Amino acid sequence: MSVLRALRQVTALSSRAVARPVARTSLRLATVQLGSRASMTAARAFSASAHRFSEGSTDVVLSQKLAEELKYEKEAAVDATEPEFLKTFKEQGLWEIQDVVGNDEVTLVRKFGNETIRSMFSIADIQSAEEDPEYEQEEGEGAEDQPLHSYPVRASFSITKANAKGSINIDTMCQEGAFIIDNMSYYPDAQLGTDLTAEADWKRRGLYIGPQFDTLDVAVQEEIEKWVQERGINENLAMFIPEYSEYKEQKEYVRWLENVKNFVEA
Repeated sequence: MSVLRALRQVTALSSRAVARPVARTSLRLATVQLGSRASMTAARAFSASAHRFSEGSTDVVLSQKLAEELKYEKEAAVDATEPEFLKTFKEQGLWEIQDVVGNDEVTLVRKFGNETIRSMFSIADIQSAEEDPEYEQEEGEGAEDQPLHSYPVRASFSITKANAKGSINIDTMCQEGAFIIDNMSYYPDAQLGTDLTAEADWKRRGLYIGPQFDTLDVAVQEEIEKWVQERGINENLAMFIPEYSEYKEQKEYVRWLENVKNFVEA
């Protein structure tokens, strides 16, 4: 990012009072009037600029700083078109991406026989990982051995069946091309298990959601992992989610810069 240019100070022109003979009084008066008009013109120009940026004295500086950051982010973008990893993912045709501009959560949906599988993850996890000192230390120590997108992203899955009641919800941590299952729960009411409202979340808190996954018998864990992988919750998806999270986070950041800059300048 470039250093912010200092604002130019607008100074009013002043006329110098010089002692002249009485015969030149009219000339001195004309000089004073000319200087006064120049001062008024400069003052009006500054006033117009100030009114354009509301009444704040810091508006212009903030606007310029936002413009520089916005320019930097756009220049740093490798390609404005759809990235190759996203094209490849869409061409596979397994998952539908439900991404609403301005939201920090992304939903993936697919069909598997009579089942509907939904995955949800948030780009907020990227910022949390980047700000974690422990993560930064680990990244620096073994950066050469780790994948490009190794930061953890929480991903939850809900599986419902058209011919059966209830739903199975799976909470995972997606990192380094793999899903680590934290918990697998069953809800007798499918709507309760998939609804994202505050009321549904409150009701779920009072229900037994099952044991921690790593406390299950090893053989049971292995069979659950096979069952999950067969439904497309596999290494390919685990590589896609962090990459798409970074891609979306960058787009949302640029959009945020533009919105804030436009508001400050209004």
